[in-house]
Amino acid sequence: MQKNAEMTNKNEEKAKADEDLTKSSETLDNVLGELDTLSQQNADLHGSCDFVMKNFDIRQTARDEEIEALKQAKAILSGAQLEE
Repeated sequence: MQKNAEMTNKNEEKAKADEDLTKSSETLDNVLGELDTLSQQNADLHGSCDFVMKNFDIRQTARDEEIEALKQAKAILSGAQLEE
């Protein structure tokens, strides 16, 4: 009788341990999936930032030229003569 009770307790403990293992495995899979997603987002952000940093000087020069052209157009519309 006592052996049966011990065996029942052991089986219940094993079932609980198996359940905990299954939950832990699912949690691990979820965390690993989330890490993969975050890693991909990080790589995408680095790509975007690298592009902006690489082309900053080019964009800055183009912006300065655009501002100068707008100033000249404003001057022309105001009746000023351009010096060439």
